[in-house]
Amino acid sequence: MTIQSNQYHIDKSRGLYRFIEILIPLTVWATIFMPVWLSVLHPAVAAYLILTYLLYFFYKTMKTMYFAIISYRLMQRVEKIDWASEVESLPNYKDIHHFILIVNYKESLEKLSVTMDHLVSQNYDKKHIHVVLGMELREGEAAEIRSKAVYEKYGHIFGSISTTYHELIAGETIGKASNATFAAKFMSEKVKEIGIAPEHAIVTVCDADSLLPPNYIPCVTFKYLQNPDSKYHFYAAPVLLYNNFWKLPLPVRVQTMLSSIARFAYVSQEDDLIQISTYSTNLWLLESIGYWDTDIIPEDWHIWMQAFFALGEKVKTVPIYIPIIRDGVLSNTLWKTFKTRYEQEKRWAWGVTDIPYAIVRSLHSPHIPFMVKFKRIIHVTETHFFWPTSFFLLTISASIPPLVNPVFRRTVFGLLLPKLSSFILTLCSIVLFLSIYFDFKLRERAKIKTELKNVPMLFIQWYLLPIISLIFSSLPALEAHTRMLLGKKIEYKVTEKV
Repeated sequence: MTIQSNQYHIDKSRGLYRFIEILIPLTVWATIFMPVWLSVLHPAVAAYLILTYLLYFFYKTMKTMYFAIISYRLMQRVEKIDWASEVESLPNYKDIHHFILIVNYKESLEKLSVTMDHLVSQNYDKKHIHVVLGMELREGEAAEIRSKAVYEKYGHIFGSISTTYHELIAGETIGKASNATFAAKFMSEKVKEIGIAPEHAIVTVCDADSLLPPNYIPCVTFKYLQNPDSKYHFYAAPVLLYNNFWKLPLPVRVQTMLSSIARFAYVSQEDDLIQISTYSTNLWLLESIGYWDTDIIPEDWHIWMQAFFALGEKVKTVPIYIPIIRDGVLSNTLWKTFKTRYEQEKRWAWGVTDIPYAIVRSLHSPHIPFMVKFKRIIHVTETHFFWPTSFFLLTISASIPPLVNPVFRRTVFGLLLPKLSSFILTLCSIVLFLSIYFDFKLRERAKIKTELKNVPMLFIQWYLLPIISLIFSSLPALEAHTRMLLGKKIEYKVTEKV
C-alpha cells in the first residue's frame, strides 16, 4: 500500500521513549566514571571491566582491518567489470529511470557543477537520469540563480532537471530529511507524469559534494534488476572524504582518514551494513513508508529503520564496492574549520536518538522475528555507546583504580592493570600501519597524489590521534548524549566546505 504521509507516529516527550532517552546517556556517563566510583567499592571488578573493554576494542580493531582487506579485494574485483555492458545485457534495463536528489543549501555553483560533471560521466543513458535539486525556500534568490545556472548548462543532457524549494512547516526540523521528503513527493508526481512504476524509479540521495564514479549508476541498476527482493533494498558505496584532503588542517585530516577507512571496512560487513550519507533505494520503498520522517536530523540510518520496522527483514543494504568521494570539512579560518568539524561530529552522533526509536518501534512490529530486531538494536546501541566512551576508557581508565584505592594498588592485579592496558593498546597500534597503507591506496584510487615531502607527516600525525579523538569524536558525541538526556535538541548546521 502506498502511503503519502509518515505512517507511524511516536510521542517522544513521555513514556518509554523518554525513559530510554534518559537511560542511554546516563549509562554512558556511568561508564566513563566507572573506574572512579566502582574502584571505591570493588576495584577488582572495575579492573576486570576495564580489561574487558580494552580486549573488546582490540577485537573491534582487528575486525575493522579484516573487513578493510575484504573490501579492498572486492573493490579490485568490481573495478574490472564493465558494468555498462552488464546492464545492457539485461532485457528490462530500459525500464529503469534514475532520480538523483541533490539536497543542498547555500552551496556554491562551482561545487555543484563538479557534482553534475560526475553525473555527466556516468556510463548510462543520460535520458534515463533525472536530476532533482532539493533547495530550501529560505535561501531566497540565490537558490533560484544557482538552479537556473545548472539547468542552462546541463538541461539538454539529462532526461530532466527539476528544482524543489522546501518551505519548513510546523512539526518539521531543519535538515536533510525534511528537504528530501519534500523533494521525494515531487518525484512521485514526476514518475506519474513520465508514466513509469515507482519500483522502476531508483532514487539516489546525494549531498552537493557527492562525486559519483562513472560506474555507480550502472552497477546499482544491475544489482537492482538481478534480485527479486530489490525493492526492499538500499544500496551503499563507501563514502571517502578525500576530495580536498591536502587542504585540510592536520587534526581534521586525521579524523577524515579514520572515518574514510572505517566506512570502507564497514561496507563489506553485510549483516550489519546500513547506508551512510550518499545512498540509493527505490521510490516504491520511500512511498511505502511515507518518505523520511521530517522531525529528525541524521536521516540515513533512520530511514533504514523506518523501512525495516515497516516492511520486515527483507529490508537490507546492499554493498556497492565503488567508492564515492566527498569533501572533508574546511572553512575560511582554522578556528571555523575546527568548530564546524566539531558540529558535524555532534550532528552525526545525534543519531543516538535512533536507539529509543528502534526500541519503541520493535515493540510494535510482531511480523519481524525477535532475534532479528534484537541484533539490529544491539548494533545501533553498540555504535553509539563506544563513540563517547572510547577515549576515556582507552587512555586513562586503567590508571584510575590504583590511584583511587590504595589497597588495590598494593595487589598484584593493581600493579599489572596499567601494564596489561598498555600492552593491549600497543597491539592495537600495530594496525595503524595497515591503516596508513589503506589510506594511501584509497587516496591513490581517488587520484589524490601524495608528494614526497608529505610522506613523513603521514606517520607522525598518528601521535596526535588521542587528542584528536577526544576533541573531534568523544566530546561532540558526549555532548549529543547529554543533550538527549536533558531534552535539548541540537540545531542542524550546514557543514561548510569551501
